[in-house]
Amino acid sequence: MCGLLFVLSVMLMAQSSPPKPQTGSTRPSRATAASKPKPATAAKPASTAPALATDDEKTIYSLGLSIYRSLSQFDLSPAELDIVKRAMTDAAADKPAVDLQTWGPKIQPLAEARHARVIEHEKTDSAAYLAKAATEPGAIKTESGLVYREVRAGTGASPKETDTVKVNYRGTLVNGTEFDSSYSRNQPAQLALNGVIRCWTEGVQKMKVGGEAILVCPSDLAYGDRGQASIPGGAVLIFQIELLEIAAGNP
Repeated sequence: MCGLLFVLSVMLMAQSSPPKPQTGSTRPSRATAASKPKPATAAKPASTAPALATDDEKTIYSLGLSIYRSLSQFDLSPAELDIVKRAMTDAAADKPAVDLQTWGPKIQPLAEARHARVIEHEKTDSAAYLAKAATEPGAIKTESGLVYREVRAGTGASPKETDTVKVNYRGTLVNGTEFDSSYSRNQPAQLALNGVIRCWTEGVQKMKVGGEAILVCPSDLAYGDRGQASIPGGAVLIFQIELLEIAAGNP
């Protein structure tokens, strides 16, 4: 698990030097990564907290956000999160309460057990959302489990599985968290339909150029139990897609 390795590196380096944060982005490709988090939003700083004035301060604050995201696979309670904060404080003071060499090897088994719990929670929430989405006016649930809803009818051609398409899109989780967007990059994406997640391969072929649709994708048509970047394992994904053009056909 790349997230687990990051957490381990944080714990191991906390007693010597600060770790570097990881960055990444999510695209609707078929490649998967061992990532996990249930998306987290940063709490607003208390009114007495000093403003983040310098680039270094903002980068270090981002490090904290990155660490929290990496920890989310552990499904920590507030009390358990306080223990993590205490451990980092103790490590900084060179006064750890337990021996890392003894207890460190137990982190991965705990991560695996907690990750499974996170996936089950996600699947429960996602199943309810998927069922509701299928009852929306105009929604069509296909044999695969994809829920397709046309927002605006197109007037052009429909792409084939072997085509490359140019699209604008936004991807969100069932709680509304946006994990990817071509709109935020101010640049449409060009994607081969035989090289994206199955939900896209099936759903975009139902569209016509100039049209817009919503795809509600079961996890087994997206990234499954493993997840991808900021997408939790077992998550249903919602994509708003505008089909701008069929760019080219693939051999």
